[in-house]
Amino acid sequence: MDIVCLDLEGVLVPEIWIAFSEESGIPELRKTTRDEPDYDKLMKYRISILKEHGLGLKEIQDTIGKIDPLPGAKEFMDKLRDTTQVIILSDTFEQFAKPLMKKLGMPTIFCNTLEVADDGMITGYKMRCKDSKKTTVAHLQAMGFDTIASGDSFNDLGMIMNSKAGFLFRSTEQIKKDYPQYPAYETYDELYDAIVGALG
Repeated sequence: MDIVCLDLEGVLVPEIWIAFSEESGIPELRKTTRDEPDYDKLMKYRISILKEHGLGLKEIQDTIGKIDPLPGAKEFMDKLRDTTQVIILSDTFEQFAKPLMKKLGMPTIFCNTLEVADDGMITGYKMRCKDSKKTTVAHLQAMGFDTIASGDSFNDLGMIMNSKAGFLFRSTEQIKKDYPQYPAYETYDELYDAIVGALG
């Protein structure tokens, strides 16, 4: 049985941190997993900047409330979920994801959790498991699933490399250059066709 594993930000919805960077006027928060492969380093950097500016969870959630899925993403998800099982594997946080999942038709998402103080300041985070995307596809495979994965960033490469089929979607030129063995697509129709072609 096949199961499709998709990244969230950059694939189905805009990058949350980039949107918040623009809303808050803090350019340093534009950095994402496309720029920094070390997720722990990236999150510690983000949390320090939030603390420096006195910004907490509420301010980020206010921005998320204004974010809509990327054009065509909801239709793509509906069509894909009509065809096969789909899980979103994301390094985002449940406190960020819930309103976005409602706009995508409530697909299943596996993500992480923020640690938030009583005053709303973000103090840390808990990963669901180590190397979460790669680990999750390995466990799905141990349960008898064949995985097909797609994402756009460094942190998606583990699940892409370790799946029956893997595709880059709207990735960076550098990642596409460094990993030419993985087909790279720019439209949902292309990605849908590639996934359907990989189904067993």
